[in-house]
Amino acid sequence: MRVLQINAVYNQLSTGRTTTELHNALLENGIDSFCAFAQSNVEGGENLYRIGTPFDRKLHAFLSRLSGKQAYFSKGATIKLIKYMDEIKPDIVHLRNFHSNYINMPMILDYLGKNGIATVVTLHDFFFLTGKCVYFTEADCSKWQTKCENCPNLKNGNPTWFFDRTADMFRDKYELFSKIKKLAFVGVSDWAADEAKKSPITANATEVKRIYNWIDLDRFRPLDVEAEKKRLGHENEFVILGVAAVWDERKGISDFIRLAKSLSEYNDVKVILIGPVPRVSLDDGEDGLEYVIPVGSTDSVDELVSYYNAADVLVTLSTEETFGKVSAEALSCGTPVVCYNATANPELVGEGCGYVVEKGDLDGVKNAILKIKEDTKANYSQNCIGFSHKNFDKDECIKQYILLYRQLLGE
Repeated sequence: MRVLQINAVYNQLSTGRTTTELHNALLENGIDSFCAFAQSNVEGGENLYRIGTPFDRKLHAFLSRLSGKQAYFSKGATIKLIKYMDEIKPDIVHLRNFHSNYINMPMILDYLGKNGIATVVTLHDFFFLTGKCVYFTEADCSKWQTKCENCPNLKNGNPTWFFDRTADMFRDKYELFSKIKKLAFVGVSDWAADEAKKSPITANATEVKRIYNWIDLDRFRPLDVEAEKKRLGHENEFVILGVAAVWDERKGISDFIRLAKSLSEYNDVKVILIGPVPRVSLDDGEDGLEYVIPVGSTDSVDELVSYYNAADVLVTLSTEETFGKVSAEALSCGTPVVCYNATANPELVGEGCGYVVEKGDLDGVKNAILKIKEDTKANYSQNCIGFSHKNFDKDECIKQYILLYRQLLGE
């Protein structure tokens, strides 16, 4: 069996790490594995193929905003990728994120259909099932369940300057996916899989199922909490942690700043945010950054593990998640989670692993945090670790993908 994964990134950010981990696991299981990607923090290696150039991506981004279509350009780079696919002759092509200005989606889907190649689509978001949107809940839109048009979300996700091409893109996805006869869609949570089943694009798929994003439990593991607090300079402090690749309103940055301000009366409470933090103007015009400790972005797993362990609670105020990998990573390190009751978030907070609060209820979030502070982290840690090992074990989740590949191939 020969498997090719296609993703925007490799070995960086959450989907890039997932791509890398699956690639290495397949090789260890004696399966010929290949990866094609646009960006990476590694130079290259055996069975790795880099798609296009930085100039290609900039031009694609410009044309996307100008035309209103995403993943319809980069024709030269995609022709070269197809030649590479002709050379390696994959039995399975595994699609991940396409909406990053690097690939021509219609060309790839047409190639897969015409060549009868079994295809797995992991829904890290919902771009493959909508006209353009990666998420739709905050826009309160259900048009994607029939057909997309008159999009209420044109300026978000993959923005367009002028035109609404969502009807065209939705039709293309429906027609092109319908020509792939061995096709599976994988939601990375039960919520995501259930939403996917509502789409006409998945109607003719061989399989629509849930396989959780996994966690490498050998790396995301409990460490000595007090030692990590001391190493990071937060000894004898109650640490509230937030993690995001990009802090924006969808990730709840304004609510996080307001929460931090409301907790500023507690001298021993510190709010740490990993990821670039924008300035947020509070209701009184105050700059809220003084209430948080921003530590910037990191691609270092060891650094993330250290912060997860030093934290007494991870708070995620994101309103749109197909999974919420930072929550699963924190749980794996024994750190409880407080989250909003929105999309897939509550699915990741098992019994005794933290608290789920209604969206926008900052008083509820504050009370949940103070309850954990009173109980202490140690009273939650074993539940967190047990829930994570039961649901997010890397070997078990990858085994489910291998079984799905074999099912599609009739093995």
